[in-house]
Amino acid sequence: MENPRIRIFSTPSCPYCYTLKEFLAKKGFSFEDIDVGKDESARQLLLEKTGQMGVPAIAIGEEFIVGFEKKKICELLDIK
Repeated sequence: MENPRIRIFSTPSCPYCYTLKEFLAKKGFSFEDIDVGKDESARQLLLEKTGQMGVPAIAIGEEFIVGFEKKKICELLDIK
């Protein structure tokens, strides 16, 4: 199975964002890091898809998860 596109919506001051990015990097996943503090269209997309502005938010393919929901992320990425 090909790895899905992973996008992380974050801010530089968010400690949970760093934790999520470190977790994915250690598991060997590449991802696009989007700073919602600087990217207005990303903020709008996040609000449209999740109904909130909380970070970190992760998009795995077309599925959005707000927060570092490790169990759900592992399920979607088939991480054991």
